[in-house]
Amino acid sequence: MKLLSLFFATFWILNINSQEIAILKYNGGGDWYANPTALPNLIRFCNQNIETAIEPKPQTVEVGSSTIFQYPFIHMTGHGNVFFTQEEADNLRTYLLSGGFVHIDDNYGMEPYLRKELNKVFPDKELVEISKDHVLFKTQYEFPEGLPKIHEHDGKRPQAFGIFHENRLILLFTYESDLGDGWEDPEVHNDSEPVRLKALQMGANIIQYAFKN
Repeated sequence: MKLLSLFFATFWILNINSQEIAILKYNGGGDWYANPTALPNLIRFCNQNIETAIEPKPQTVEVGSSTIFQYPFIHMTGHGNVFFTQEEADNLRTYLLSGGFVHIDDNYGMEPYLRKELNKVFPDKELVEISKDHVLFKTQYEFPEGLPKIHEHDGKRPQAFGIFHENRLILLFTYESDLGDGWEDPEVHNDSEPVRLKALQMGANIIQYAFKN
C-alpha cells in the first residue's frame, strides 16, 4: 500500500503545471500562521525578478492531508511548539520523497520541537548543515557567505540545515536568520530596504532551487 501511495504521489507532483506554493498548518500550538504578508511579498518578488508564474495568494495545507501533493513547494514557520502524529509524519515523508520540497523558517523558538518531530518523518536521516558553497546560495543571487542574517535573536550565526535524498535537498531549515520577517511588509519590522532585499533574494534562490531540482 505504501509503495502504491508513493507511486501515485510521484505521478501527482510531477504532473503539476501551475506554480503554486502553500503554507503548512500543523498542530502543537505553534503559530503556523505567522508572517501573513511574507509569502505574498516573496511571490510578487519572484514573479517580477526570476520569471516565475506563482499564484499570488498562497494556500494553506494540513500536514496529514493529501492536498499537499498539489504543491511543489511548501513553507512552514512559527515561534513555538510543533507536533506531528505518526500518520502526518508518514504523509510528509511520502510527499518529500515524491519530489516535494519544504522550507521551514524558524521565526524564533521552534527549533527544539521541530527536530524532535522531524525524527518521526525521517528516523533514518539527520539535519545537516548546508555548506555556503551549495548551489542554493547561487541559483540566482550570490550569497558567498551562505545564509544571510535578517533578525538578531540570540547572537548566533545564521545556519541553513537540510535533509537530502539521492543528493537532492528536499527539506530546508533556516535557523537564526528569520527570512520570513524580512519578506513582510516594511512597516511590520521596520527593516531597511537592503536587509529586506537580501531576504527576498535568498527566498527567490530557495524557490528557484525547489522548482528546478
